[in-house]
Amino acid sequence: MRLLWRAAVALTTEDHAMLQAEATLAARNRSPAAASAEPSGLWTYCVYGLILAGLLLIARYQFHIIVPHILAAATARSGVRSLAYVGVLWIVLGFVLVIVRTALWVAYRPAPPATADTAPALTVIIPAYNEGAMVLQSIESAVHADYPRERLEILVIDDGSKDDTWSYIRQASERHPGLVTALRQSENRGKREALALGFARARGEILVTIDSDSVIERGALLAIAGPFRDARVGAVAGKVVVYNRARGVIPRMLHVRFIISFDMRRAAESVYRNVYCCPGALTALRADAVRRVLERWRNQRFLGSRCTFGEDRAMTNYLLDSGYDALYQRTAVVHTVVPQAYDKLCKMLLRWDRSYVREELRFARIVWKRPWPTRLLASYDRFITNAGLPISYAGLAVLPVVIAQDPGVTASMIAVMGAVSLFNVLYYLRSERSLDFVYGVLYAYFYSVALFWIFPYALATVRARGWLTR
Repeated sequence: MRLLWRAAVALTTEDHAMLQAEATLAARNRSPAAASAEPSGLWTYCVYGLILAGLLLIARYQFHIIVPHILAAATARSGVRSLAYVGVLWIVLGFVLVIVRTALWVAYRPAPPATADTAPALTVIIPAYNEGAMVLQSIESAVHADYPRERLEILVIDDGSKDDTWSYIRQASERHPGLVTALRQSENRGKREALALGFARARGEILVTIDSDSVIERGALLAIAGPFRDARVGAVAGKVVVYNRARGVIPRMLHVRFIISFDMRRAAESVYRNVYCCPGALTALRADAVRRVLERWRNQRFLGSRCTFGEDRAMTNYLLDSGYDALYQRTAVVHTVVPQAYDKLCKMLLRWDRSYVREELRFARIVWKRPWPTRLLASYDRFITNAGLPISYAGLAVLPVVIAQDPGVTASMIAVMGAVSLFNVLYYLRSERSLDFVYGVLYAYFYSVALFWIFPYALATVRARGWLTR
């Protein structure tokens, strides 16, 4: 694969894209899930044992050292007593949430994939804007996926690209007539409008969205169609891993974070059938359900401003609000390109955090419509998660004062941060047996130093509409 990549650099842009696509598909043919193969057996139980040991150590540290220290400070200074009690309560409830998530994660099992005989009619929708040669790889990965051809269609929408994206889309449609349909918007109208066009033209019972900078594994379509045997399921999130993880430190860090986010958190959420965000990189939607909410989703507004991004989480919320469940399918894997430079990473995270604020506010109203078990777990999860944000930033605000009074606390904080992040990456090791786990620890420090400002800025500019990364 590396030799093919090096050779491709010397070729024309078109030949480069073709060779890279063929090499990627050949690698998946040899090992359908090579990049995301899950360790099993003894290794898995070892990881579970390490997580249990980590939970016990965290409990001892928090309840034998941290909590008594906070309560002692509250006794000494009555003015901070209420704040101290709030902090202790959040620590206790947060630790319980970690235990609950871990138990749900262990209990999670992916649904069986659809079979060639039972697979429903399925439409793959790929919106693209200024994607260049990468869109061809995305299309080819869908073309070569294991799925009955008579029940598959692929719609690719050029959202008014200003580069050569359209030429690659048209090339794919000419190469695969009857399977790939090329659609083109005369001007750039945004990803939401491009998806809406695909939703309106699709004939499938299941609609699968794939980002134009992403490639799916061969079994992804059958896998992601499997959960729809259950009529209550409206959306299914695939597993997202990083395509360009070998291209620098930032992609490697994001790969570990993605695995933890998807294979731990979304797996836990799936057990109580309430995945909060089914991502645009790979998500399957029930077509009938989408059509019921399409116009509301398409014309969504927030604080008087039309919503132009966060369309994936917005659609998930609309379907949850309509009474459907949202699941995660570990066996449906997509490889997506992530930013390699700091400035582009910041722009991506800003867009994500702005949509996070908007959709969390919406979900706070939706959650009360969910069935009782889901309502209880989802409310608890979102309350503790969101309460941690102001508590964390309040702690950050008083940090300079604490360090000024006791400079030695800095080394303790750095050590604790490393220990906590090392515990978190244990979940990554359940999914991938790789030394790349160290990048998960590195990301914790990187975020604390270089990315901590993003959420407050996103909150202050939540009405912004720009996509930023184009």
